Amino acid sequence: MSGGGCSVRAIWILTPNDAVAFSRRFAVVEKRWRVAWEAEGAGKGAVMPLPADYEVATAFANRRRREGTARGSGIRTSLSSVGSDSWVDDPITRHIISLQIDKEEGGGFMLWPVVLQKRGSYYVLVLPLVDPQAFKAFESLLKRPDCGSSAKENGNLSSILLNLPCITGAFMVANVIGDIVTGDVAEPEVIVTSGPSVGGLLDSLTGSIGITARSKPIAAPVAAPVASVSSPVGSAQSDSLKGGIRPFDKELLRSFIIGAMPFGTPQDLNYGNVSSIRTTGYSADPLPTDQKQPAWKPYLYKGRQRTLFSSLETINAALYDRDDVPDFLSVSGQLTCRAELEGLPDVSLPLTGLKTARVEVSSFHHCVQASEATGDKQSLLFQPPLGNFVLMHYQAPCNIDPPVKGFYQLSMVSENEGAFLFKLRLMEGYKSPFLMEFCMVTMPFPRRRVASYDGNPSVGTVSMTEHLIEWRIVSSGRGLSGRSIEATFSGTVRFHPRTAQRVNSSFRLVATTAFAEDSDCEQDNTKNGANLDDYLMEKMNKDLQAVDLEEPLSWQAYNYAKVSFKIVGGTLSGLIIDPRSVTVYPSVKAPVEYSMQASSGDYILWNTLGKCPSAALPKEL
Repeated sequence: MSGGGCSVRAIWILTPNDAVAFSRRFAVVEKRWRVAWEAEGAGKGAVMPLPADYEVATAFANRRRREGTARGSGIRTSLSSVGSDSWVDDPITRHIISLQIDKEEGGGFMLWPVVLQKRGSYYVLVLPLVDPQAFKAFESLLKRPDCGSSAKENGNLSSILLNLPCITGAFMVANVIGDIVTGDVAEPEVIVTSGPSVGGLLDSLTGSIGITARSKPIAAPVAAPVASVSSPVGSAQSDSLKGGIRPFDKELLRSFIIGAMPFGTPQDLNYGNVSSIRTTGYSADPLPTDQKQPAWKPYLYKGRQRTLFSSLETINAALYDRDDVPDFLSVSGQLTCRAELEGLPDVSLPLTGLKTARVEVSSFHHCVQASEATGDKQSLLFQPPLGNFVLMHYQAPCNIDPPVKGFYQLSMVSENEGAFLFKLRLMEGYKSPFLMEFCMVTMPFPRRRVASYDGNPSVGTVSMTEHLIEWRIVSSGRGLSGRSIEATFSGTVRFHPRTAQRVNSSFRLVATTAFAEDSDCEQDNTKNGANLDDYLMEKMNKDLQAVDLEEPLSWQAYNYAKVSFKIVGGTLSGLIIDPRSVTVYPSVKAPVEYSMQASSGDYILWNTLGKCPSAALPKEL
C-alpha cells in the first residue's frame, strides 16, 4: 500500500471533546509549502503556517457547530454562509474539509484540504501538501454565488480534486492511522499446522480416530509496543479515560509513522511490513541489475525461507426442509499466502479442482498473472509482496452435502410458551482429513425475554441468556472426524410476559442526534423533534414486518435458528492447490505448507412451521 504522489504536512487526532490527543508535524514538507508559495511570488505560505494544537481543536469545534445537520454533508441551505464548506454545495466536503484558523491578533487563514475520518471515538485529520494553484481554486469556490460550476465544466470541486493524487494518499494515511488507533491492524489469516506432519501410516491412523494436529493462524512479526516513561501520554490519555474513550498507544503510532512515512512522504503504509522491518531489518543483498523492484514490495525479506498457503472458506446457507422451497448453499473463499522468500523470486502455483468447484466469480491480487483455465487446472504466476496477503477471492456453490443438515421446528402453544424440536445430522459423507472442531446452534429471541427452558439434547450442552438459547453440540478441543452423528433436541421455552416498552430519554437523545446528522434536507430542530417518533418507527420497521397476533413469538425475521461451526482439513468448494507442484524461480530450498479451513457465515435453519423468506428462481427455458 503506497501513498505515491503524497506528502503530509501534519496529522492530528481529536477526541469527541474537541481536544487534541495526538499530533505530528513534518518540517521538511512544511518547508516545501513555503517555497512553493514564494515561487508564486505571493509568499502567502509564510503567513499560513501550521497552527498550534489548540487552534486546530478550536477551529474543528467551530466547524462542527457551523456545519451542523444537513450542512455537515456539504449541502447548501439558507443558513449557509459564504466561505463555509456547505457553500461549495458538494457532499465530498463531509470528508475533505477546510478549517478556519482565527488568530487573536487578527489575520486568520484557512487550512485546506484536510482529510477527515472518524474512527471509533476519534477524529483523524490529515493535511496533505497541495500546490498553490489548487488552493487558490478552492478559495474562489468559497465565494461563488452559483454553488460552483456544473460537472461538465472546469472549476468545480471534483475537477480540482481529480488533479490532486495527494488526496488519495492522505485518505490511505488516515485509514491506517485509524486502524492503529482502534486496534484494527490484523492482517489476513494464514493458517499453519502446529507441528510437522510425519505422513504415511501414522497420519492415516490418527486421522481415522479423529486425532489431528490443530492449526493456528500466523501473523507478521510485530515488535511489542514499549511504554515510554518520558512520552507525554499523561494529560490526553487521562482525559480520554475520564470521558469513556478507549486510549491508544502513542509510542506505537509514533514508531509506525517514522517507519512508514519518513519526513512526511508515505513509503509503505502496510502495518505488517513496517513492523517486520523493525524486527528483521533490511535485506543486505543488492538486487541484480536486470530486476526491477515492484511497487507492492518496497522492502525485501531477510531470514529463514518458507511459503505458506491457506484456503479459508465461508459457507452461507438457508435450509428450509420444505418441498416447495429449495435450500440455498453458497461458498465464498479466499486463498491467502505468506511467502518468506529473499530477493524477488517468481512463484508458480497450480489451482486444481476447477471443474468440481464450478467457480462463479474470482479475482486476483494485482501481483498475479493468471493463465486461462484449461480443463481442471489453472496456473498463477506472481512475485509475492511482504507479509500476509490475499492471493485470490472466489465464490462457488457447495459441491458436497451441507456439513450440518436437518430441520428446526418451533410452535407457540400459548402467548408465553413455545415447543421446539431440532433433528440434525453432522458431517454426513465427510471423511478424514475433514475435522469439525466445534459446532453450535443458537435460537435468538430479540423481541422476547427468555424465562426458562425444558429439555435435554441427545448430545452436547445447553445454556441460555436473556434473549437466546445456545446448544453447543461439538465443543472446542473435541473434534468430530471420520464419522457422522445425529443430534436431537426437543423441549419448551417460556418467556416473560410482555410489558409496554417506552423509549427512554437517553435513547431519544441519541436518536434525535442521529436524525439530525442523517438529514439531507434543511430542517429546524422543532421539526426534527416532531418527527422523532416517525423516524424511530421507520428505522425499527425497515425490512421487517410484524407477525400476526396468532404468532406472538417475535417478528418474522427472527423465526430461525443459526448454526456456527468450523471445519479444517479440506475445502467445501473443491478448489485446492497441490503444495508439491509449487515452484520458485530462482530455485531455493523453501518448504511449502498448505492448510484448509471452512467456517459458517449466515447458516440459517428456518422454522418449518413458521413463515420464512425465499427467492423465486427463474424457470428453465
